[in-house]
Amino acid sequence: MRTYCALQMEFGCYDKDSGEVECYVEIHCDTGTSCAFTIQMPNPEAAGCVERFATFMSLLLVIITFPFSLFECFKVVQEFERAVIFRLGRLRKGGARGPGLFFVLPCIDTYRKVDLRTVSFDVPPQEVLTRDSVTVAVDAVVYYRIKEPLNAVVRVADYSASTRLLAATTLRNVLGMRDLAQLLSDREAISHMMQANLDEATDPWGVEVERVEIKDVRLPVQLQRAMAAEAEADREARAKIIAAEGEIKASRALKEASLVMVDNPMALQLRYLQSLNTISAEKNSTIIFPFPMDFLRSFMSPGAGTSITHSPLPV
Repeated sequence: MRTYCALQMEFGCYDKDSGEVECYVEIHCDTGTSCAFTIQMPNPEAAGCVERFATFMSLLLVIITFPFSLFECFKVVQEFERAVIFRLGRLRKGGARGPGLFFVLPCIDTYRKVDLRTVSFDVPPQEVLTRDSVTVAVDAVVYYRIKEPLNAVVRVADYSASTRLLAATTLRNVLGMRDLAQLLSDREAISHMMQANLDEATDPWGVEVERVEIKDVRLPVQLQRAMAAEAEADREARAKIIAAEGEIKASRALKEASLVMVDNPMALQLRYLQSLNTISAEKNSTIIFPFPMDFLRSFMSPGAGTSITHSPLPV
């Protein structure tokens, strides 16, 4: 005769004081029988015998040399700094220390300070070939800061040098996708695009890129001359158009003034006196008086040339 029972399994792990991890499996049956299995595994994060002995000797050294050992055990970091501590090559728990006072053991603890202030550096001029095949030299300035001190120390060998090299490469890649006209007019958009690319690449290192600015764009001399000639020709063309429009407006104003003067002849005399007043105020030594046209009107009549009779010559 066969009997059946319902099984229940329990599984769990816990850390022991000896630094080992113990895992257990328990099987229970509804009939009241049960069995258990226990497995012990070493904890890779636990300190070994050698590390414990080194720690004990370091503490013993601190006690023997007390109070002189306090000068080597207590360290201070500023408000804008953080300290990343390693004990026998392993990163100590608790994250970065600071600001203020922290404790290290001599001979077994090493620490590295990380500055959290914003740092700026100049990107060297890069010879870039634009999309329309124009060679330009562009330099920029980058502002960045450390937001994760642990990642800046553990995940990258030299975050400052790596950020500088990445900025130079990113500048060349971003400018290579632009035309010369876009490069000269859309500097702000290029700066934002370069900042986004840099910030995405440096985020695993704990570095935050705050700002990128394009400083200078240097063009070849021949291209500068061609652009200057083009700009000068454009300005001259606009100047001629403006002068022509002014002449049109002036002619219309003179036409209206002549119509007013025809209706009222005294307006021409008043204008004449006003011109004399203006000339005399400028302290000129020579004054030109316009000859009135009405005086010559009698000589310009059709019969003026034939009114004079010649006497006959004596025979």
